[in-house]
Amino acid sequence: MKIDILAIGAHPDDVELGCAATLAKEIANGKKVGILDLTRGELGTRGTAEIRDKEAATAAEVLGVKFRHNLEFSDGFLVNNAASQLEIIKIIRKYQPNVVLCNAIDDRHIDHGKASKLASDACFLSGLQKIESIYEGNHQKAWRPKHVYHYIQWKNIEPDFVVDVTGFLEKKLEAVFAYQSQFHQKEADEPETPISSTNFRDSITYRAQDLGRLIGTEYGEGFTTERYPAVDSIFDLI
Repeated sequence: MKIDILAIGAHPDDVELGCAATLAKEIANGKKVGILDLTRGELGTRGTAEIRDKEAATAAEVLGVKFRHNLEFSDGFLVNNAASQLEIIKIIRKYQPNVVLCNAIDDRHIDHGKASKLASDACFLSGLQKIESIYEGNHQKAWRPKHVYHYIQWKNIEPDFVVDVTGFLEKKLEAVFAYQSQFHQKEADEPETPISSTNFRDSITYRAQDLGRLIGTEYGEGFTTERYPAVDSIFDLI
């Protein structure tokens, strides 16, 4: 099955927090989307890996993605090496996405920057014909995504472009809060974390509102790119 967009996250919930409204909008427009989690988030202060697995499955169902895979790399100890790159290459070649969305290049959690570089490197290497890969017993052909973009996470990084996600914020919030163990709950017994506060919960909406304000819409999601974004016509800009 060929897809249009592959969204990659170091941890389950990275994709939802970073670009779920964009994914929901593209799915509503008929695009095929898949999610690839690199770890199970087993070092997370709240909840367990098993709980996170269930929450990730619920979030994927909310968004309506075609698949969600988890490579089960080591949370907190991601390594950008040949072995890790090859596992991502196998997924890229199997599903042949045109666009890959991945972690922020620089962020508070050390896994985010490492995952960003790992995913970006794998996208490039996936296009090299002399790199051999076998997935589910099949020899794979080279495939390189046309575009690799990085969603914004904890840090308020200035975006290179903003997607108008008006009408899709509620779907994003539904997917994000499928991770009940991670976010604010009035009667939670677990330790507080930077993302379990009401401030962080509210920031999801007000960040989208602010990005929307900057482009003249109600809500927006921002992305950075390693290459200059190109348009066919100046009229392509909204």
